[in-house]
Amino acid sequence: MSEARRRTFGEIAPVALVTGSAKRVGRVIAEHLAASGYRIAVHANHSMDEANAFVQKLRGQGTEAQAFQADLTEESAIREMMEKVHWCFGRIDVLVNSASIFHPTPLESLKVEDVEAMFRMNTFSVLHCSKWAGLRMANQTTGGAIVNIIDWSVERPATDFNAYIASKGALVSLTRSLAIDLAKQNPSIRVNAVLPGQVLLPEGSSEAKRQAAIDATLVKRQGEPDDVAHAVRFLIESPFITGVSLPVDGGRTIFSGNFDDPSVQ
Repeated sequence: MSEARRRTFGEIAPVALVTGSAKRVGRVIAEHLAASGYRIAVHANHSMDEANAFVQKLRGQGTEAQAFQADLTEESAIREMMEKVHWCFGRIDVLVNSASIFHPTPLESLKVEDVEAMFRMNTFSVLHCSKWAGLRMANQTTGGAIVNIIDWSVERPATDFNAYIASKGALVSLTRSLAIDLAKQNPSIRVNAVLPGQVLLPEGSSEAKRQAAIDATLVKRQGEPDDVAHAVRFLIESPFITGVSLPVDGGRTIFSGNFDDPSVQ
């Protein structure tokens, strides 16, 4: 644990709940926070076998950890999970809203049900998790930090992902709104967001697709889940930053992919 965090919490390690942390980017974020001295609440819904295995791994590394199951499309399940996490650890210091769903919804076949499903999981779950965790943080003198995982493509949308882009795009405004409302509850609560670029290529992606992802960045390298985790930790530990949505995309949001033709910049 860092010296600054030890001064804040004494010898009691702070607690981080990372939704969707049984695998993929959420798991990497949880691993980074565990290495930084946090006790970890691992969340999963359908991936509890992976969540329990991850908990055992963390415990083997000396981190206090516990797995929690919840369907994040149900507010009652979210509230129950927050109560269990708080009962188990005695506090909630960090919430990382990482869980989401992602699949194409071409406009010609788009249904209202598709949009509703995306918003229930990608938007409403973030609101409800932040609400119930934030109310716990409000009663702590140290407050807490919430980080929402959004997507760089809300700034430069891809085709055929209308429902996903809408559900994630709403989180930019929600992050700012939650920062205001929760600071009113306790000025030591901060809410920020990370907008990751492409940090995980689909399984079986070709070398050409990997190179295209690299060429689309300014830094000319492939993004990694570790890049997202570093940004999350930065926002958690920066006490004068709130209401910010931080792109972590190697410059992809601002780069057209063409250095030679200024007309497309």
